[in-house]
Amino acid sequence: MAKKQDTFYFDTFISCAEHAVQASKILRKCITDYNPDGLDSVLEEIHKTEHDADMKKHELMNVLLKAFITPIERDDIILLSQCLDEVVDKLEDVVLRLYCDNVRVIRPEMLDAVDVVEKCCTEMRVLMDDFSDFKHSKTFKGRIITINTLEEEADRIFISNMRKLHTSETNPLEIIIWRDIYRYLEQCADACEHVADACEKAFMNNT
Repeated sequence: MAKKQDTFYFDTFISCAEHAVQASKILRKCITDYNPDGLDSVLEEIHKTEHDADMKKHELMNVLLKAFITPIERDDIILLSQCLDEVVDKLEDVVLRLYCDNVRVIRPEMLDAVDVVEKCCTEMRVLMDDFSDFKHSKTFKGRIITINTLEEEADRIFISNMRKLHTSETNPLEIIIWRDIYRYLEQCADACEHVADACEKAFMNNT
């Protein structure tokens, strides 16, 4: 892993995680300073981040295609790159739902879910630093546990929000719209956990 040419893969993982953090901040700002008439510009901004992340993934795949020796198993590189890409996709999906469903007012309960998702992405970004030297890192396993814990918190918030939605809302259309939004948010945390799981799998396969 210390070979100079091997750092490309780990640097790319870090870059992809940084795009996820950027997307989570875009979502956070969108929700905190919600302006339904400005969603088109938010969507454009987060789509650019998603596109940049895609380009990083394609670049990695092109290098992997030509590589004779890789620092970790090829399957692990592919899986992790796909999982990282999924995080940004899921974050964009939340904004897409707000835009397509023409949501005019944000429910306060959404803020807690967004907060946990942003924490997941931030922790995932730090995990990528540890992953670049996972054989020697003393914090690698702890970060995986932290992400798993945050995902459990996202599950708890999801259940609470769904319960409140179905017990206090009487408009069927509102229930349908917000059920999807809550589900998409919960999937963002799931996607971060998938990254942590992929890192753990790579650790087991390469040590």
